[in-house]
Amino acid sequence: MSHSSEPLSTAIDISVPSVARMYDYLLGGKDNYAVDREASEELLKVVPSTKELAVNNRRFLQRVVARLAEDHGIRQFLDHGSGLPTQDNVHQVSQRVDPSSRVVYVDNDPIVLAHGRALLEENENTAVIQADFRDTDGIFGHPEVQRLIDFDQPVAALFVSVMHCIPDSDDPAGVVRRVAERLAPGSFLVVCQLVSEDKAVRDFVTEFMDASTQGNWGRVRQERDVAGFLDGLEILEPGLVEVSTWRPDTDLAPKQATQEWIEFGGVARKP
Repeated sequence: MSHSSEPLSTAIDISVPSVARMYDYLLGGKDNYAVDREASEELLKVVPSTKELAVNNRRFLQRVVARLAEDHGIRQFLDHGSGLPTQDNVHQVSQRVDPSSRVVYVDNDPIVLAHGRALLEENENTAVIQADFRDTDGIFGHPEVQRLIDFDQPVAALFVSVMHCIPDSDDPAGVVRRVAERLAPGSFLVVCQLVSEDKAVRDFVTEFMDASTQGNWGRVRQERDVAGFLDGLEILEPGLVEVSTWRPDTDLAPKQATQEWIEFGGVARKP
């Protein structure tokens, strides 16, 4: 993930694993390269439940969007670090509830922009922009965001499985706070990230991913760190949890056989 002071590259580098493409591979997608598959397989040797974790994280995103659209009337979604389009994306879930729902996907990976634009060409209520999700000013000022999102009305800002991509020096809590400050009361923030209470796992994965992605990584954190991202907001029930347990609509979610790390987070409302 390039820092916002650097120009975003539009070239797709297939010599370095991309977090978005690794996630695509773990979800069974086709938009990945050998370098992504090799890095994912190395990761699975140490944290073997990572495929189940990726699937459960995706299902959490879909449940959250459905609940916010159906139960809270949210019709605007700003998806930070959205990753590659897969099945049942945010716009598909939200527009099933209301076809006029508007969605902007934000990612700094040029492959996301290329695939996303192709997917969304015929959907005027949806856009994908290439930006670093830390660049709040750039995102909020982007013409497509300005066209689709009315910030006088409630918005759901999504940070799903992306906070571990930024280091502490970039103040992840500050990123969430800056977005929250600009949203209307009644807006929601959805935050989850990879956590482990096992220091050996945290250290290994952080070092492995930092080396694999050439510095485009933050760190695996602990549950208490994630709680700090949502200070001052009202956390919805059931609170901050391992994401497969957030309002499950079925007990058929793939079970993580091991729990070296989990995806941990929840949903908060701006009062």
